[in-house]
Amino acid sequence: MQKQFILEGLDCPNCAMKVERGVAKLSGVKEASVDFTHKKLFVDYEGDMSDRIKATIIALEPNIHVVEKQGKSNHEHTHKHHQHSHAHCDCHEHDSCSLQETLIKQPLANAQRLYIKGLDCASCAAKIEQYVQNMENVKQASLNFSNGVLYVELKETQLSEKTLKEIVQVIPTLEDGVEVAMEHEEKSDSSQAGLFSVKKNWRLYVGIVLFLTALCLEDTVYGIWLFAAAYLLVGMRVLLAALKNIMRGEIFDENFLMGIATLGAFAIASYEEAVAVMIFYEIGEMFQAYAVERSRASISDLMDIRADHANKLVDGEEITVSPEAVHQGDIIVLKPGERVPLDGIVIAGSGSLDTSALTGESMPSDVKEGQEILAGSLNLNSVLQLRVTKEYGQSTVARILELVENAGSRKAPTERFITKFARIYTPVVVGLAALLVVLPMLLVPNAELSDWLYRALTFLVVSCPCALVISIPLGLFAGIGAASRHGILIKGGNILEALKDIDSVVFDKTGTLTKGSFQVEKIVALQGDEPEVLRLAAYAESYSTHPIAVSICKAYDHEIDKSKLSGYEEIAGKGIAVNYEKKAVLAGNAGLMQSYGIVFEDTASEASVVHIAYDGKYMGYVLIADQIKETSKQAMADLKKLGITKTVMLSGDRKEAGEAVGKELGLDQVYTQLLPQDKVDKVEELLAQQAADKKLAFVGDGINDAPVLARADIGVAMGGVGSDAAIEAADVVLMKDDPSALADAIRIAKKTMNILKQNIIFSLVVKISVLILAVFNMTNMWVGVFADVGVTLLAVINSMRALRMKLR
Repeated sequence: MQKQFILEGLDCPNCAMKVERGVAKLSGVKEASVDFTHKKLFVDYEGDMSDRIKATIIALEPNIHVVEKQGKSNHEHTHKHHQHSHAHCDCHEHDSCSLQETLIKQPLANAQRLYIKGLDCASCAAKIEQYVQNMENVKQASLNFSNGVLYVELKETQLSEKTLKEIVQVIPTLEDGVEVAMEHEEKSDSSQAGLFSVKKNWRLYVGIVLFLTALCLEDTVYGIWLFAAAYLLVGMRVLLAALKNIMRGEIFDENFLMGIATLGAFAIASYEEAVAVMIFYEIGEMFQAYAVERSRASISDLMDIRADHANKLVDGEEITVSPEAVHQGDIIVLKPGERVPLDGIVIAGSGSLDTSALTGESMPSDVKEGQEILAGSLNLNSVLQLRVTKEYGQSTVARILELVENAGSRKAPTERFITKFARIYTPVVVGLAALLVVLPMLLVPNAELSDWLYRALTFLVVSCPCALVISIPLGLFAGIGAASRHGILIKGGNILEALKDIDSVVFDKTGTLTKGSFQVEKIVALQGDEPEVLRLAAYAESYSTHPIAVSICKAYDHEIDKSKLSGYEEIAGKGIAVNYEKKAVLAGNAGLMQSYGIVFEDTASEASVVHIAYDGKYMGYVLIADQIKETSKQAMADLKKLGITKTVMLSGDRKEAGEAVGKELGLDQVYTQLLPQDKVDKVEELLAQQAADKKLAFVGDGINDAPVLARADIGVAMGGVGSDAAIEAADVVLMKDDPSALADAIRIAKKTMNILKQNIIFSLVVKISVLILAVFNMTNMWVGVFADVGVTLLAVINSMRALRMKLR
């Protein structure tokens, strides 16, 4: 069983590692992974262990509030890939798999809204909700913790103003620091600014004043007492946290290291430096928290494509409701400037939509009656009425948000390596610090204990690997966020890292490299006449939704009387057999004619050929033309520039048609006349030829491509027109129907991994340099604090460059 736990209050990377390590050690747990960016724990375990997992987390970190996400986990459905496995969400099949966590309540249809600011505690949210629920004029109350909205349904609406004012006044008395607004306000940096508030950091600010006073009175009897008071005020949080961790058997974290280092400095009478180091450490931690929260906010803002409300049409009147309160078949009104809340079909009006948040395309898209539009798009200039086709949990915007949100659960090899490295690195440095005191006392003549102890203490200050533990996952998620900005959904850090190693790309033809919008190019009648051949072909294809079948029916352009049909059978990879007016009609490829013993005339054409036989006689054939996408040729050129050595196309089409496309696009290999299983076998064959350190990607869009997408190292679905099955089986979804987006995805992966490499090299070089300098007494603890907190800040800032990267 796989589940998610939300870790409210998790703001320390070492604590995240501690929780991950502690839960992973539990008997029955197969795997545990903490996503520090989103404060989530993903656990794969056997049996019923939820309570044990929660108890373990609280025992390790009492300040964390654990909330178990209800419903089927996104990661419960897996498929095997070449040399690795990935997890995928089946949101389109399971209502429980949605963005609504335990803390997200179903909003009330006729509720008033109040906007809560400064609420960062789940239990506090429950307390507020319960209190409001019990108020005299309140019929029902529901607090959405995730977006800070309190929905209140009143018993007597004429008293609404009075009741709402009472609620606004009472909530701040229930929880300090919580504010309530009647109207929605634009997002601001208030939550980050709160990190610097006097109320939250008074001990630090008072400690700084005492420290400055102590510096002025250093030579007096009061100096040491003022230093001690400043140290206790500033460092009490660190010392208590270290003590609690030691009692739980978790020793090597930043609190322990800073506590030992500064207490040791006090022991050798370096009072000024001990207090200063603790002050700068706490200031650094404050700025680090600010940087991390800003980074999270930047990524969240990037994916802020969810509509706050929907205008539901009920008995001719508009009612403003939550998108979750709208059902399939309901009519909603979309006004200019509003974001589309749910997927739907336009039933009245026409206009333009900005789809850049979904596809990365900057050009507006024109829509008219009968056209389907996707949630997350922005209405630019007109009033539209939509009939909702999918409820919120299955809508495009919900699926995109969930894919991006849960991408952090699938850790990249680099991130896993850093996690393992951090577990070893800190104890090793602590051990070296101990040796730095002991060995000189034994081996160096006239060695002074205070001198070598100071060097060892500097070692301890430097030894925390926060820079890597924080910046690597943030950088990976920033890369995923940047990709989503360009209409590319990458389902995890492991996929992002694997993209940079792609060596071979295999493409499906129809709908991927070609438009898939077929047209009847020519009709050849060997018996009867052309209209008769077209009529037989249209009746045979009338039940099929394949693009070729649709093009034939469109060319026929007459009503089809399906009462004349019987015994319909679709023969995989060959065509269709059906009885028309009680006589057999065959419509398909050469293989279909051969299997029924029909003597036919083969033709060497680059177009797709549909042979027609009626009552055992060969009637003729229909030539169907497909057009190559304008961007396909450029996509192949871009891939070559990025180091892709082999481009391959797989197609079920005739040899002549497939080879013509391959020649025009400059593909290295083309395989034609393949059944769906043949494509899987061909990918298996190509995988066997791959170098061990290289990856093979398959790009497709149809439901028949799902098995191949699952088998390739990296499955890439053309999400713009792709089927749900293809999107769910894929590791990367290209929302715009453009093969050149794959090159963009690879560019983003390469640039992101370069940024992470810079962070790793920079962090290690600075830390190792300071450690070496400390051995030779050429540095001090102040520099050690920079090597810890300062380097972390710089690494986080560098990681966020991935979010704003330019592709060209």
